[in-house]
Amino acid sequence: MKIHFIGIGGIGISGLAQFMRFKGHEVSGSDISDSAITKKLRTLGITVTVPHAAEAITDQDLVVHSAIIRPDNPEIVAAKAKDIEVLARREALLQILNENKVYAIAGAHGKSTTTAILTSIMSGSAIIGAESKAFGSNVRYDDKTDVMVFEADESDGSFINSNPHCAIVINAEPEHMEYYDYNYDRFYDSYRTFIKSAPCRVLNAEDPFLKTLKNEGEIEAHWLYPSKEIKNLEYILIDNEPHTRFTLKDLGAFDVWGFGAHIALDASLAILAAHESMDIEEIRANILTFKGIKKRFDIVGSEEDSVIIDDYGHHPTEIKATFQSVKEYALLKGFDKITAIWQPHKYSRTIDNLEEFIKCFEGAQELIILPVWSAGEAPREIDFKEKFKAYNLTMADSITRANNKITVIKNKKDLQILDRGLIIGFGAGDLTYQIRGIA
Repeated sequence: MKIHFIGIGGIGISGLAQFMRFKGHEVSGSDISDSAITKKLRTLGITVTVPHAAEAITDQDLVVHSAIIRPDNPEIVAAKAKDIEVLARREALLQILNENKVYAIAGAHGKSTTTAILTSIMSGSAIIGAESKAFGSNVRYDDKTDVMVFEADESDGSFINSNPHCAIVINAEPEHMEYYDYNYDRFYDSYRTFIKSAPCRVLNAEDPFLKTLKNEGEIEAHWLYPSKEIKNLEYILIDNEPHTRFTLKDLGAFDVWGFGAHIALDASLAILAAHESMDIEEIRANILTFKGIKKRFDIVGSEEDSVIIDDYGHHPTEIKATFQSVKEYALLKGFDKITAIWQPHKYSRTIDNLEEFIKCFEGAQELIILPVWSAGEAPREIDFKEKFKAYNLTMADSITRANNKITVIKNKKDLQILDRGLIIGFGAGDLTYQIRGIA
């Protein structure tokens, strides 16, 4: 087939595009601007045009678009005028994954990490919502098996269409509620539908919603009780890299890259899912190949006196969990200073969760807040100075990076140099490029 992906620069759509390309289809795509993702896609033989234009639609058999693409997009209009089938990503999944034995990982937090850990354990293809550092991509293709490890997205309801053989759910905390019209019944019913559609289920029994399914006897599953069945947590450095050691049920001890109870939870769910078909000793060995994912506790600079970390965390639950790991890592490294740089993501998310964001950074010797990354939202007033006055706070416009030094900038003037201790940036906007020195 000839398949065209609108919004191909997005991590989710790019994963589907690469997978279909690997399967032998002729793939093209477009986006509003070029990015590292679009440049990489071109190296794989995928034609990418910028910006969106009707001329990109020629004789394709199918057009797939991301959730944010509007019906009046010129390429959608042109495709419909030519009677070419047009599907949203969530609809296209029914066709793309229908021949695979899918291990689908869902949840508000930890999806990418859990998916990447399971990918390190199991053979098969994989589509992850972030780049696995083990193989330098968000997609792995294996034509020797029908197994697919897939990060299933609830933000547009598409996880319902992921054809799960095994549904793995880390948590079901409400997020992306705008898609569900802020209807919590609709949100939870989507999770219920996703879980029930899979013959194999691995679920966190201590999640507030998921445990109701167990208590009601509604779902049969491999239930994990993290507080009882994940024990002996220990944070260690292996080759100067962070690892969490833990014991799981009666399966023995495991080491996994990263720090924190949340990492042990993600790994445990992946282990239990893999154990359906794999020997536990093979799992124990394979999990050591997991090396983290890009932009999740991603150590992007390290010298004797300082470490720089980039983290995608943009929800208070994520940031709080990661910040606990940061404090453990700083302790092991012997650092007495932690500097947190936060680029809030979306005005709506920031305002809706402001009180929780205020608590996220407790333990930071300094907090630097950058302007809100709007993600297309209209600006709204937030008094960060007043709300975060309990911190050693700096309001800045941007940062730059040279070697292992970060310069904090306000009104086009250098405010200070950060070159000591543990420095971590949180956000889903362009902070990742600033902190890596490629802005």
